[in-house]
Amino acid sequence: MAERFSDALRSAVGGVWDAQLEHPFIRGIGDGSLDVERFKHWVRQDYRFLIDYARVLSLAASRAPDLEAMTRLAELAHATLGTEMALHRAYAAEFGISARELERERPSPTCRAYTDFLLRTAATGSFPELVAALLPCMWGFSEIGLALKSGPLQPGDPRYQAWIDMYASAEFTELSDWCRGLMDRVGTGLPSSELRATQEAFITSCRYEYLFWEMAWNREMWPV
Repeated sequence: MAERFSDALRSAVGGVWDAQLEHPFIRGIGDGSLDVERFKHWVRQDYRFLIDYARVLSLAASRAPDLEAMTRLAELAHATLGTEMALHRAYAAEFGISARELERERPSPTCRAYTDFLLRTAATGSFPELVAALLPCMWGFSEIGLALKSGPLQPGDPRYQAWIDMYASAEFTELSDWCRGLMDRVGTGLPSSELRATQEAFITSCRYEYLFWEMAWNREMWPV
C-alpha cells in the first residue's frame, strides 16, 4: 500500500512533531499539574490565533478546487468561530476575562509570527501549500487530545478535562481526518518545486505549533 502524502509530510518533520506530546505544557494538561496562569495565557493567545486561523480557513474555502472542499473548509471556519472559540470564552469567563478583553488581547511575538505566516501563505502560496500550512494545527491537536484521553493519568481540573474531551472528540477527529484526506488529494503528483514549497509550509507550521506551547509555558509577551 502506497504511503499517504500526509504521512510523508509528517515523516519529513522528524522529532518536531513528537516533541509536542513531551512538552511540559501538554504533560501538565494531561495530569492536571499545569499552572493555571500559564493556561490563562494560552487561552488569551489562542483566542487571538483562532481569529486569524478562521480567516485563513475562509480564504482556503474561496480557493478550493471543488464544491465539496469549499463546503468543508467553510464548515471548519464556522466550527472554529463557533464551537472552539466558545470553549475559550467559557474558560475566560471563569477567569473573569470578558469576550471583549479576549478580542483586544495583544498577540505575543510567536502568535503574531505564526498568524502572519499563515496569512502570507494564503495570499501568495499555492492551494496545496495553504492546506499544508493549515494541517499541523488541526491534526496535531487531534493527536494530542486522543493521546491524553487514553493516557494513564487524567486531570482533576474540569477545565483541563474539557480541553482534552474537545480535542479527543469524534467530531474533531473527523475534521482532522478530512483535512488529511484533502492534503493527500491535492498533494499527490505535485511538480518538484511546488512539492518542496508544500513540505516547507508543513514543516514551518509544525515548528510554530511547538513554539506556541513554548510561548504559553513561558507566558511570552513583547519585552518592550
